[in-house]
Amino acid sequence: ALSSAASDVYKRQEYNEMKNIVLFSAIALLAANTANAQETYENAKLANQDLNGTARYVGMGGAMDALGADLSTISSNPAGIGLFRHSTVNASFGFVSQQDGKSFGGANKTNMSFDQIGFVYSKKSGRNSFLNLAFNYHKSRNFDYILSATGKLDGNSSQNKLTYLKSNEGCFDLSGSEGSYVGNDNSFNQVDYMYANALLPVAKDDNGKGFVNGYLGANGYMFDRAHTGYIGTYDFNISGNINDRVYLGLTFGIYDVHYKGYSEYTESLLDNNNSSIGSTTLTDNRKITGTGFDIKAGVIIRPIEDSPFRFGLSVATPTWYDLTTSNYSTIDNRSLNGNYGSYDTGRSTESYDYKLYTPWKFGFSLGTTVGNYFAIGVGYEYADYSTMDSRINEGDSYDWYYDTYYSNSSSDDAMNDHTGYTLKGVSTLKLGLEYKPEENLAIRLGYNYVSPMYSKDGYKDGTINSPGSYYSSATDYTNWESTNRVTCGIGYTVDKFSFDLAYQYSAQNGKFNAFTNYYADNADNAWKENVCDAVKVSNNRHQFLLTLGYHF
Repeated sequence: ALSSAASDVYKRQEYNEMKNIVLFSAIALLAANTANAQETYENAKLANQDLNGTARYVGMGGAMDALGADLSTISSNPAGIGLFRHSTVNASFGFVSQQDGKSFGGANKTNMSFDQIGFVYSKKSGRNSFLNLAFNYHKSRNFDYILSATGKLDGNSSQNKLTYLKSNEGCFDLSGSEGSYVGNDNSFNQVDYMYANALLPVAKDDNGKGFVNGYLGANGYMFDRAHTGYIGTYDFNISGNINDRVYLGLTFGIYDVHYKGYSEYTESLLDNNNSSIGSTTLTDNRKITGTGFDIKAGVIIRPIEDSPFRFGLSVATPTWYDLTTSNYSTIDNRSLNGNYGSYDTGRSTESYDYKLYTPWKFGFSLGTTVGNYFAIGVGYEYADYSTMDSRINEGDSYDWYYDTYYSNSSSDDAMNDHTGYTLKGVSTLKLGLEYKPEENLAIRLGYNYVSPMYSKDGYKDGTINSPGSYYSSATDYTNWESTNRVTCGIGYTVDKFSFDLAYQYSAQNGKFNAFTNYYADNADNAWKENVCDAVKVSNNRHQFLLTLGYHF
């Protein structure tokens, strides 16, 4: 894959004297660009939510937004809290297991989980009216997941060739001296930084602009990533009803983000003669922490006085996130059995703040009961993730009148355009029923269908002139398809105590790409093609949940 001139550049002078590990960091990256934002695929991890909460809610597939009287409706339709007639407290916990996972990077396929705790204080305010106050914590997103993929490459393709092509196409030029090359464009990311400084040859043109002067092909790769962490949601609610016909609710939510991902990407490299020369490994540690808040409102109406049938409407504002992300990424060339690269190892580290605004969410639901032994619910939610707003922090300003500092930010238009054609609107259908063969015993079934968030043609575009590209430390991405959830549960009450169990099976497939494909526009440029075929991956999970409750 290397020209003879590029191959000569690869020959290290005084190689034996340079075999000691040399470390370099990407401090120059931060100095070169103080505006911060995040990339589409990283943002998408934080935007959607799991089906989680009380065991009754999960057992019925979350289809309780019109039925109400369950603490988990505090997030999906706040008016559901208005149907409580007694004060209640409950807590939920269990475990989640990944069906096809394997332990990696300190992460396990099966993990215990504390999922929910909350209470409702119900106060009668009239003959047929109540005013209720409620608080609920639940784990709205569980990041525990291990992704593994192995793929073949055609010998002329590789992740490091992507850096070469970006430089060759003029996406960036390099400045600095050997070992400290820095790009002059936002498309020069941390992966490019490590390849340029520790593996690939760099040359200067007649105008003094630096460019990557060669690449190494590969015949295969291995990839493993362990995602861990969660988003905790703290909801505060006020709700009530008017004459037992109209139920209103308002919820203020606070979000607490704890995400960690660790990955290893190894390519089996080839020389000019397509002979194996060993491998290079990129590792990436990334953390995302921060907080957010939103406001949710809902209404449930029972239109016919002598009928239990009711319908519900709900709306949720965007979640306004204020986040911090940091990474520690390395390259390791020590297994190469030739004189390649300037250094055996290298590293890149970054930490910065940014903002993310998720889309509005709208819900419609139906529900009814038959006597005191049967209930059925249907729900539909819609959120357009193509409108998600990645925002650039522009620094703090001082308000002299209030003697406070506040953060300024603006939309990252370039990255938001990419989000617009990579993500799309998501519809969620929820079905659930509950049958009581005896007064104290309940049997529940539920089903969810969640349409795909990602476009089939979506890809991680490393050429976007955005800080989100500039600070990216990985090139892989996965276009996840639709999600199907099947749930069931059982509940039993003894006096004022309740015991509920639920099981959820969630199935989702996706297509993993190690890096973005580059296709030649004509036969003369066929050598530029850099193709990595997508690999099928899955995220199939089992959840068992127990809720203990008490009403008074």
